Amino acid sequence: MCGMPQQPPDRSTVTRPRRPDASMSLLTTVMDHSLDEGYAEAAARKRETGTGGVPKTLRAKLGLAVGLVLAALVVTVGAAQARIAAPELAKERSELIDRVESATADADKLEDEVDDLRGDVSARQRAALKKHGGGQAELVSLLSGATEVHGPGVKLVVDDKKEADQGGGGPRESSGFSDTGRVRDRDMQRVVNGLWESGAEAIAINDQRLTALSAIRAAGDAILVDNKPLVPPYTVLAVGDGQKLSTRFQNSRDGQYLHALHENFGIRTSISPVDDVRLPAAPSVTVRTAEPKAGKGTT
Repeated sequence: MCGMPQQPPDRSTVTRPRRPDASMSLLTTVMDHSLDEGYAEAAARKRETGTGGVPKTLRAKLGLAVGLVLAALVVTVGAAQARIAAPELAKERSELIDRVESATADADKLEDEVDDLRGDVSARQRAALKKHGGGQAELVSLLSGATEVHGPGVKLVVDDKKEADQGGGGPRESSGFSDTGRVRDRDMQRVVNGLWESGAEAIAINDQRLTALSAIRAAGDAILVDNKPLVPPYTVLAVGDGQKLSTRFQNSRDGQYLHALHENFGIRTSISPVDDVRLPAAPSVTVRTAEPKAGKGTT
């Protein structure tokens, strides 16, 4: 049977608009079901049995009230105790500060007395040098470091390597340099001996005057000059013929040694002539074994 051709059935379905949050199904689930199903079931059971929520019986209500009162009492007592203890702690702190300040003042007073005594000892030493030194009193005072001196000279600065670790590390070993970044006592010993050998007449390191009795030693990482700790940079001032002293030192073995420290281990150095170098007197000059030489006519 012929007729009009039949149209194929329409298989298209109506498309619903896509939810904007379709790609965030996890977040949607969390927002829609914020309470876990297990918690929800437990809450429902409590509501059915009457065990959840606010206590129903008078006894339970009284127990809750007593518990709240005890908690409030504990908090109140703790606050009161803290308030009572605060003035006492403040008083103890004030007393401790007063004790520290008093001890500091006493230490400063004793330090001033020590300085006065050192000055008196130095004055007596200079007077003794003038009395027994004859015409060479000034020279003896200069060589012994008992008087202040000034004149032309050189300024030599020796400092640790810029990146040197100040926190640890052992000193250099005798067989070679193991701790390469820092200046050691033996380095300063060679510097001072080199300056003496090059013609220096008086030397001071960081304003610490050196004498024939001076010692340069180490205590841990610190360099001690006459038991006084020094910190880098180490400024060495030497009185002498400035330009000639500088040239002689740099050409000496100890000057070359210092140059090697700079080239190989990064220790920073600089030397320059100075028109007027001023060196303080040594704090004290104590002669332990020397005795005045008997002059003519002395019995």
